[in-house]
Amino acid sequence: MDLDLAGKRAFISGSTQGIGFAVAEALSAEGVDVVLNGRSQERVDAAVERLRATSPASDPAGIAADVAVAEEVDDLVEQLGPVDILVNNVGIFGLDDFGSITDADWQRYFDINVMSGVRLSRALLPGMLQRGWGRIVFVSSESGVTIPADMIHYGTSKASMIALGNGLAKLTRGTAVTVNTVLGGPTYSGGVAETVTAIAESQSVPAEEIAQSLIAQNRTTLLERFLEPAEIANLIVFLSSPKSSATNGTAVRADGGVLTSML
Repeated sequence: MDLDLAGKRAFISGSTQGIGFAVAEALSAEGVDVVLNGRSQERVDAAVERLRATSPASDPAGIAADVAVAEEVDDLVEQLGPVDILVNNVGIFGLDDFGSITDADWQRYFDINVMSGVRLSRALLPGMLQRGWGRIVFVSSESGVTIPADMIHYGTSKASMIALGNGLAKLTRGTAVTVNTVLGGPTYSGGVAETVTAIAESQSVPAEEIAQSLIAQNRTTLLERFLEPAEIANLIVFLSSPKSSATNGTAVRADGGVLTSML
């Protein structure tokens, strides 16, 4: 299917690896001019070169900035200029006992997972509305719907992303701009892979065995495996395209069946 994306310009936060990089690859394959982002210039440059290698016809760019810091977002937006598609992907996660999560931890999760999207959307949505077309996609999680007891700070920040996307969509009434959220399930992204590898090395067992053991603990997944970043990216690319024009203000699942309710 031709998604009518050729010639569009996209910015993906946190896109040097994992889901963000998979989104960049998928958008580039559709003819989108992609701008990658990460905190380290070295990692951004490496990701740009990797994307050029996998998508030779593309001409990606990259901007190093910590999107959890307001001043760095201001500088980023000035360098970035207008974009048609904003994918608010950057995020952190981690397991922790509720009683040991400090105020600083809570603030860090909200600065990265929520305020990055607030600042980028605030800067880029007006231009989309003025030009008459645009897409904003938030990359949230099924943990934002069913908050894990051992990741309450993470789940709460992801729930806030869902609410933010829903609220911003109401500002697009009567336009060709949409704002949607993707609810991803357990995904074998960069952070998960690093954790699995570390556990496997400490126990001297294959990483695949640890990955299968971890996903087996999630009794609600219908796929009974980790999702691949590209599987999340496929849905994000559709929501970024003109073909998704009737979808606005919603949270769309790519969770592998973790959320099994009808609604």
